[in-house]
Amino acid sequence: MNAEDNPLPRYDFLGGATLLVDKPQGWTSFDVVNKIRYKLKHRLKVKKIKVGHAGTLDPMATGLLIICTGKFTKKLAEYQGLPKEYTGTLRLGATTPSFDAECEVEEYFPVNHITPELLEQARRQFVGDIEQVPPIFSAIKVDGQPLYKKARKGEKVEVEPRPVTIHEFTLTRVELPDVDFRVRCSKGTYIRSLAHDFGKAVRSGAYLTALRRTRIGEFRIEDAWELDDLVEYLEETPVGVEGK
Repeated sequence: MNAEDNPLPRYDFLGGATLLVDKPQGWTSFDVVNKIRYKLKHRLKVKKIKVGHAGTLDPMATGLLIICTGKFTKKLAEYQGLPKEYTGTLRLGATTPSFDAECEVEEYFPVNHITPELLEQARRQFVGDIEQVPPIFSAIKVDGQPLYKKARKGEKVEVEPRPVTIHEFTLTRVELPDVDFRVRCSKGTYIRSLAHDFGKAVRSGAYLTALRRTRIGEFRIEDAWELDDLVEYLEETPVGVEGK
């Protein structure tokens, strides 16, 4: 969606609105929320307005972010529980502490033995109900502190595996060492952990180099605002009560 679409929607931001945003790479989900909150406070001339997001995306990732304002923030828990769909790329033959490209490679592994048959055998292991250990570089709290803060301090923390469901895991392109994929999964699934575990399953290593969230329940990335277009809309379009 962009500012040239016609007709432009009208939102009742104070009463409650749901916005679909395509999160840019390098932004945290909280950065997006803060940007929208700031623009709305200025546009509506209010000191406070509730703005929240459903389902955090890592800074490296792009794609669908559901933003709710006003009374619709009560819907965030419902949206967080919806299944998700992602596309991405993992790189075989190496691992990083964060399971993605945010950290430098810490160890290398062979890939010469990897065949299409081995990839398919490994893929099947990750479809259905599985146990998954979240990355140490994650926002999960242990003893009241996010894991990533403990990881950056060099603290060793035991993280318990969690049950998740992978509805679909498809390898869409294989050009070793890179493998493109599409995943449909339950809430709470870490695609970084999926990439890391997949590397182990093919007797190598792997880390995530690209990730894009394309769907949350029935919400689709094709219907999302580009962040720059949304900011322009909030700056230039009269907003307030729907229909005005």
